[in-house]
Amino acid sequence: MADVLTLGEAMVSIRSKAALRMGGEAHPSVAGSESNVAIGLARLGHQAAWLGAVGNDEPGRLIQRTLRAEGVDTSYLRLSDESFTGFIAFDQPAHDITRVSYHRRGSAGSTLTASESVTALEDSKPRLIHVTGITPALSETARAAALAVVQAAASAGVGVSLDVNYRGRLWSRAEAAIALRELLPHATTIFASEDELDILTDDPDPVQALLAAGATEVVVTAGGDGAWAHTTEGTTHQKALPVTVVDSIGAGDAFVSGYLSATLDDLPIPARLERATASGAFCVGAFGDWESLPTRDDLTLLTHRHGTALR
Repeated sequence: MADVLTLGEAMVSIRSKAALRMGGEAHPSVAGSESNVAIGLARLGHQAAWLGAVGNDEPGRLIQRTLRAEGVDTSYLRLSDESFTGFIAFDQPAHDITRVSYHRRGSAGSTLTASESVTALEDSKPRLIHVTGITPALSETARAAALAVVQAAASAGVGVSLDVNYRGRLWSRAEAAIALRELLPHATTIFASEDELDILTDDPDPVQALLAAGATEVVVTAGGDGAWAHTTEGTTHQKALPVTVVDSIGAGDAFVSGYLSATLDDLPIPARLERATASGAFCVGAFGDWESLPTRDDLTLLTHRHGTALR
């Protein structure tokens, strides 16, 4: 049994600290919003499972090995002989300005199906399922998979976490609105940045509209300005922690993993936001989508003053 089941596409990533066109040193790793969240939850002591497909190739094996090494359950990872593992490249032409190049059209990750998604849900019996707006943008079958699994989760009384995670390189805002609004009736916790709320609803008061539609929590993130958690009982604000930003890629996934971790621990809303912002602060302080995500013991480190040496 899993605490959380996530599903989506994981890719092999190549990172360069300078313009990629110049060549030079680059670091291979793995990337993917949902797998990032799964790693974050596993590091915080939860049973996290990831569902997705990768190519039966060396990049796919890297993803499988990495997730296993991080304690993520890969029982539902499918190796495909017909499709390749997706690829993503990050380079930084300026400080904390990251340029992203995708090679993912027709990848194994886009072949995710509704039947395997619902089967994984039934087998893993999670307390929560986490999906993002990236998965339904990959293909019609992936869109059907996301819808089927949240419908099945809601019917089984499983909490559904939805992170909008809009990617303009994958689809238009109008296309995203149609697909994500299909998921909304089944979502209990919604994560969105301020500029993503209009994708979910045309209502002039989007947060209240989402709560009225059945969401129990609407969490709105605003980068350096922190985050707000809205419920029918009121709104709680959490400031962002003052840290030096090295690489902001993955910060949203880190935030989500911290918030869901505290949710699984049955902590109140303020404590959920505190753990979420702490996880995000760890992520932006170093390079990589997930490499610097905290363990539960690490969370207290940010209470020390900058420059402290722990001897």
